[in-house]
Amino acid sequence: MNLNKALDKEYETKSLKEIADAPVAALEGVSEKDAELLKAAFNVKTIRDLANLKFVKWAQAIVTLADTEA
Repeated sequence: MNLNKALDKEYETKSLKEIADAPVAALEGVSEKDAELLKAAFNVKTIRDLANLKFVKWAQAIVTLADTEA
């Protein structure tokens, strides 16, 4: 899987574990200010924290179920 478009250049050659533990600002389009706001609001510091955030999981589940709803 090519993650280059999802990551800032300096993280493109990192392992998936390193990327998961990287600051959320390593994601393309997430600024340092965005990262500060995520930390202040939800104590999210890393990409792993963001992925494991219960609100993200709830939103993903709702969308998955909505997409299968008749």
